[in-house]
Amino acid sequence: MKILFVEDNKLNREVIAEYLELQGYEVHTLSSGYNFINSIKEFKPNLILLDIKLPGIDGFTLMEQLRSSEWTEVPVIILSALSFTQDKQRAFQLGARRFIVKPAILKEIGRAIYTELRT
Repeated sequence: MKILFVEDNKLNREVIAEYLELQGYEVHTLSSGYNFINSIKEFKPNLILLDIKLPGIDGFTLMEQLRSSEWTEVPVIILSALSFTQDKQRAFQLGARRFIVKPAILKEIGRAIYTELRT
């Protein structure tokens, strides 16, 4: 299974990507939202793990782009430090399946991904 992981924090990106790879997933990472749709077209992920606060293009904008593409069926899990109710509501309105607040436990991320990919 393939996961596209968009996260601007280098340490978070490296630690989480390594954990997911050890769980048997193929992970492609992006440090910003630039080339998001092109990366989806090329990598063809089974799931997207997405931060909201990104340089230049935020995660909400990326989710809007996703909704207007042929990739609307790819499940999106938000992994963000934003924990306000309105941020969660907006993410769910845009199609997010889950919203995990950082800092998150790696096992929590792994369980959420496993559950989404089984359905």
